[in-house]
Amino acid sequence: MSSAPTPSETADTPAPQEFSIDALARETGTTVRNIRAYQDRGLLPPPERRGRKGIYNDAHFSRLRIINRLLERGYTLANIGELIESWERGNDIGHLLGLETAVASPWSDEVPDYVTMAELLRKFSGNFSRSALRRAVELDIIRPEGMRYRVPSPRMLHAGAELVAAGIPLEDMLEVVAYLRSNVEQAADEMVRLVAKHVFDRYGEGQLPPADDMPALADLIWRFRPLVEMAVLPEVARAMAKAADQHLGDRLALLMEHRHDPR
Repeated sequence: MSSAPTPSETADTPAPQEFSIDALARETGTTVRNIRAYQDRGLLPPPERRGRKGIYNDAHFSRLRIINRLLERGYTLANIGELIESWERGNDIGHLLGLETAVASPWSDEVPDYVTMAELLRKFSGNFSRSALRRAVELDIIRPEGMRYRVPSPRMLHAGAELVAAGIPLEDMLEVVAYLRSNVEQAADEMVRLVAKHVFDRYGEGQLPPADDMPALADLIWRFRPLVEMAVLPEVARAMAKAADQHLGDRLALLMEHRHDPR
């Protein structure tokens, strides 16, 4: 079985990711043992060797995602091997992996970080209760991994620490995050549904696009990413301006009135 090629790069495509076998297992929700088993069966190409280290890339990530999804749909590893071989005989599997990479790659350039409980307490000046910790884990703001926590978005954690330092209770802030997330997820779901309906559904429900169309579809998804950000950020700014004027504008006006009150 041929090795999986890396996806073609476009102006909007981020730099290829690289993973150790442990990181690849963690990011794809599988195990190191499974990855090695898939390699032994020829379902997954071997990693690039750099000395004694094996380095995996976006193509490995994409193929693992495909394998996981087929397993979830009830396929056996033997069935998956037959599907991949059948695809490779008639098509360039790189096209399929390129489309999967465009869909599945992180939509943020943030690099996850790790913190210990002691570092969390220090960052929040001790204002990190057990109930807040449980809620932060529920919201996937932090993820327990052994004796430390993985932070998918260090920017969010930093913003939270700054707001807590300004006097905002962490528990209240986490509830705002939960409320925001439900609304953002609904908006994102509707936006992606538009792409699925008007771009992918024209090939027929449950049907793969022709191999020749896949590079263009992958390029569309890469171009879709910054367009979403361009559309969403102005709406966030508009909403924040409206809320700030509503809740803080009156207070500022009242302060000015008191300042100039001759009494």
